[in-house]
Amino acid sequence: MPEPTKKDETPNGQPEESVAPDSNGVLPLPEISLKVSPPPEAVAEGQEPVETDGTQPEHAEPAEPEPVQAVVAQEPIPAENGSNQPQPVEVGVKEQAESGKTTEKGEGPCSPRPPDEDDAAATTPSPTPRPDDSVPLPEMGRKDSVWSLGEGQAPEDLDKPIDTPPRSTLLIESPQSASMPVGGDISFVAKVEAKDLLRKPTVKWFKGKWMDLASKTGKHLQLKETFERQTKIHTFEMHIIKAKENYAGNYRCEVTYKDKFDSCSFDLEVKEAETGSQNIDIRSAFKRSSEGQEDAGELDFSGLLKHREPKQEDEAPDVDVWDILKNARPDQYEKIAFMYGITDLRGLLRRMKKIPKQEKKSEAFAKKLEPAYQVDKGGKIRLVVDLADPTVELKWYKNGQEIRPSPNQRKYIFEHKGTQRIMVINNCSVNDDAAYSVAAGDEKCATELFVKELPVKIVKGVEPVKTTVNERIELECEVSEEGAQVKWMKNGVEVPTGVRSRYRVKSEGTKHFLVIDDASKEDTGTYSIMASGGTSEAHVQVDLKPLKIYQDLQDMKVMLGQPLKLHCEIYPGNVPGRWYRNGQLIQPNDRITIIHRNKVHRLEIESSSLHDAGDYTFVPEGYSQSLSAKIHIIDPPRVHLDSLNFPDNTVTIVAGNKLRLEIPISGEPAPRVVWMKGERVILESGHRVRAETYGDQTSLTIDITEREDSGNYKIVLQNEAGEATASVKIKVVDIPDPPEAPLVPVVGGDWCSMTWEAPKYDGGSPILGYFIERKKKQSSRWMRLNFDLIKETSFEPKKMIEGVPYEVRIFAVNAIGVSKPSEPSKAFTPLAVTSEPTMLVVDDVTDNTVTVKWRPPETIGAAGLDGYLVEYCIEGANDWVVSNKELTEKTKYTITGLTPGSKILVRVRAINAAGPSPPRTLQHAILVKEVIEPPKIRVPRHLKQTYTRRVGEAVNLVVPFMGKPRPKVTWLKEGKPIEPTHVSIRNTDCDSIIFIRKAERSHSGKYEMTVQVENHVDTAIIDIQIVDLPGPPQCVTIEDVWGGNVALVWTPPKDNGNAPITGYTIQKADKKTMEWFTCIEQYHRTCITITELVVGNEYFFRIYSENMCGLSEAATVTKKSALIVKEGISPHDTAQHQYHAQPHSFTLPPTGMQLKTHEFNDRDFKEAPKFTQPLINTFAIAGYNATLNCSVRANPRPKVIWMKNKITILDDPRYRMFSNQGVCTLEIRKPSPYDGGMYTCKAINDLGEAQVDCKLEVKGGFTFYELMQRGVPLHLIDKYMNEHKIVEQEK
Repeated sequence: MPEPTKKDETPNGQPEESVAPDSNGVLPLPEISLKVSPPPEAVAEGQEPVETDGTQPEHAEPAEPEPVQAVVAQEPIPAENGSNQPQPVEVGVKEQAESGKTTEKGEGPCSPRPPDEDDAAATTPSPTPRPDDSVPLPEMGRKDSVWSLGEGQAPEDLDKPIDTPPRSTLLIESPQSASMPVGGDISFVAKVEAKDLLRKPTVKWFKGKWMDLASKTGKHLQLKETFERQTKIHTFEMHIIKAKENYAGNYRCEVTYKDKFDSCSFDLEVKEAETGSQNIDIRSAFKRSSEGQEDAGELDFSGLLKHREPKQEDEAPDVDVWDILKNARPDQYEKIAFMYGITDLRGLLRRMKKIPKQEKKSEAFAKKLEPAYQVDKGGKIRLVVDLADPTVELKWYKNGQEIRPSPNQRKYIFEHKGTQRIMVINNCSVNDDAAYSVAAGDEKCATELFVKELPVKIVKGVEPVKTTVNERIELECEVSEEGAQVKWMKNGVEVPTGVRSRYRVKSEGTKHFLVIDDASKEDTGTYSIMASGGTSEAHVQVDLKPLKIYQDLQDMKVMLGQPLKLHCEIYPGNVPGRWYRNGQLIQPNDRITIIHRNKVHRLEIESSSLHDAGDYTFVPEGYSQSLSAKIHIIDPPRVHLDSLNFPDNTVTIVAGNKLRLEIPISGEPAPRVVWMKGERVILESGHRVRAETYGDQTSLTIDITEREDSGNYKIVLQNEAGEATASVKIKVVDIPDPPEAPLVPVVGGDWCSMTWEAPKYDGGSPILGYFIERKKKQSSRWMRLNFDLIKETSFEPKKMIEGVPYEVRIFAVNAIGVSKPSEPSKAFTPLAVTSEPTMLVVDDVTDNTVTVKWRPPETIGAAGLDGYLVEYCIEGANDWVVSNKELTEKTKYTITGLTPGSKILVRVRAINAAGPSPPRTLQHAILVKEVIEPPKIRVPRHLKQTYTRRVGEAVNLVVPFMGKPRPKVTWLKEGKPIEPTHVSIRNTDCDSIIFIRKAERSHSGKYEMTVQVENHVDTAIIDIQIVDLPGPPQCVTIEDVWGGNVALVWTPPKDNGNAPITGYTIQKADKKTMEWFTCIEQYHRTCITITELVVGNEYFFRIYSENMCGLSEAATVTKKSALIVKEGISPHDTAQHQYHAQPHSFTLPPTGMQLKTHEFNDRDFKEAPKFTQPLINTFAIAGYNATLNCSVRANPRPKVIWMKNKITILDDPRYRMFSNQGVCTLEIRKPSPYDGGMYTCKAINDLGEAQVDCKLEVKGGFTFYELMQRGVPLHLIDKYMNEHKIVEQEK
């Protein structure tokens, strides 16, 4: 069924019919502009309402019950021909509707004009259209033409009662609805009181139902929050700057705090400025504004669409979109807008609504219905259309409902005259005032029918009334017409007459009554009745009755949480009142109920709280008297341990820290609190442990917690309402005790196996693991072995130095920290077994013995070698038999007790403290059978030459030989047997030893050794020479003396000491001092000239002989002395010189020139320090030793100082310093990146100082955690990390 056209949807947007007022005194109304609801198509598509300009008819009926405030935009301007032409200026209209109020048909939204303008109204023929035609008044009051203000109440919701929202629990000031012009600024303010709030509440601003405005802040929207500390009020503001038309609508402010919630809705109306609809670029006007541009932050929904970068539009031929939209159906608007990039559909409809519509030429109708018709009440009206096609079926509608003819009904009569179709409406009544339409096929035309009523006059007015409350008031008025519509007003406001209203309206014929059954003081006022032809008013005075108190309020004590009920009875019973607590008005809510039944007034609180205590007052409304009572809320004491969130009410604290345990308590009045541990009461005046109570909480303070503070603490609370107790367990956790000294049961070559027991006390926290440290016994530096905790109680340290004694210790770790170290273990030394013996061979075989020999292992290790173990087994068996029950230290062993003719395998193991080595086994089996081997003497190389020894030394010669069976050995000296008293000889199976304890020269000679095996003989000769010191030379004489020279001659010594003379030593002595000085040593000839003798001195000379044993014990001295005289003396002096060469000669005084000697200064070898080899920049690998070397020259010996980063290195076990022959060395043991830096060597002595520098960089650094584990101070770790970052950046 096609939907009818509404009254305001004429082709040009305005009705074409005006209705003139009657001359019976009906008040005309001013011309106003209204907003009407959108067409059904727009509502179905979710579009905003559009606006239509219209004017109010001049013959409007009385205003509807709810007042409508209208602002007249422009008064009519008289023209030269006397007609009024109102300008089409839009005027905002604001409705103030109460809950449950509905708009009734025929009631206008405006108040009537003043009475003095009644005569100014002119009459106009009904069907004739005029330029200043206005919208008929019934149209504005009809339900299907509701005004739409922004996003306010929907038209279908106007008849529904408006529920009053519950009173705000958070907002003390809510934003209010407002209107503003386009381009203006406005602010909305919400305030929240923060007295009972612990933190700032959360406030959100919304537009509509879901759009959060926090994401829309920008140029046109700003949100602001302030807090006033004195008043404790949070203020939240929303500022809208340069508002646009699409900012209008419904807004909402939501406040949230924990489990509390409050909200407030308000409307914003934005008035549009009059703009022309022509020459508008519709595509740019309704396109969405992109982010970041000038219009960013507008309150349109298009901002929620997916962001796309603005694209350059290609130049395309201009398209007149307005023409497309004008010629399209409403259901095609969205498609056209999408095609041409128009997204603001609401603004699109508003603009199209303002464009005058050009009426299309109808194909079905030759002449349509007039835009409006008017008829008097009880009259008849004819609606005529002229069809272009008489065969088209025609249907008539009234308010969208089809009008069907019925045989017995004469209300509607349908007539056909040629192409004309006529509908006659007989006996028109108010119900016939409606919108009519006729449909011919797909086309339809509509019109409005206005039924004019005659004015109703007041025949008998209302009389004044004076009464008291609770009495019945009945106001009576008589009008001129029966069944007339009248309005009862109180103080200019229509009296509500709904089902739940206190007012009742009734009529009996022409009489109308307003009844108030139970009058109250608020009923006092001026009451008037308004008919279409006049009004009548009267004053009603309602006074109070004397107040009587039947039952006063009683003072009470109420247990917290129990219901609180206050009761009083007063007369008169229907007098309302207000309840106050401590002067504050009490409002009913979910918890508080206020009851008034006749004389009884009750205040009931479902569950009382501490805030409910105070002075309560009941004040009857209108009376100065009041009823009071004092309410005390008592609460048994309680300890709120649940708020602590401690599992099992256990508080864990680290020993040494301060514990302050605050426990909330409650109770009214404030309870007395006692803390106890066992039977001991904890006082407030305690020094280390004390208890304090203040306000709504009690606290236990322990300044420095100790292990003994662990235990259960009891809290006792008492007040007049009862007693409560609670228990809190305090657990003081600490680092664990150190474990016992570890045990080292097994030791390897570079490892050991260690075990330990967990500590007796774990510190109150489970043991997470252990740290292991070790050190050399002689060292004081412990080294951490693991950086990841070890969960087990056993560990195997590795990479130890064999033979070095070590000690280990344990650290226990829990969640609190690391324990003190355990006692060191007993010192242990890593020892490794030796390698297998080498070169195992068979040395001898007899009929029942096998002799094997071998060499020691290549690797013996620090454990040394305790001996060897020889094992054998019969070939083909696997049972090895130990031949020597005790270890043998020799590398040769004879296995005895063997079966002749058997074959055996032999192996040898090396034994030390670490255990047996891998065995060395002969590759082939040995046949136990003796073999004859000819003898052979193996003379050592040093005995193949003359063997020389000094007299008194021992002679011990070992001469090995071979032969089987055991050879017979004999010794001869010079062909004669050797006397055993002088020489000892000892023979073995493989060698013969000749021993002389104290050699003498008589032991020299050739010794012959003979080895014989049966008929086989081998001999060897050993020459032994025993030497001694030689004797002195036989004769030393002075051959000649000349100048400063003396010629000496001597003969070799008689005894050369059984060794050749290797040289002579000549010495001289001055006769005056007789101190001997060596002139020359190792002189081989028997004559020599001594030179550079001092003139004037007289010398004696002596000579020592020397052989391989040394100098002779005595020396031969010259018998004569030699006098050194000056050169150039006379022959007499010469003769005297020759004479005085005798031992007892005397000298004459010398004559002539004297010999001058030169003086020489000793060389000064002192020198300041000077580095001959500087330090060199070095790279080191972390964990491997590094050395720095330089050389310095100085005299006296300088003091050498090593420095790192200008800080002297003193007593640091990580550094070792050496200085040898001027070479200075600094050894850095297992450096870490922390050891990198600038190193300096400084040498100082009395003459000065010198220094050289170098840079050491350690690669392969450590992490922060590893440096912490090594015990490096934090400031050094921070410095190292910063330097490491700088080095990495430079790379």
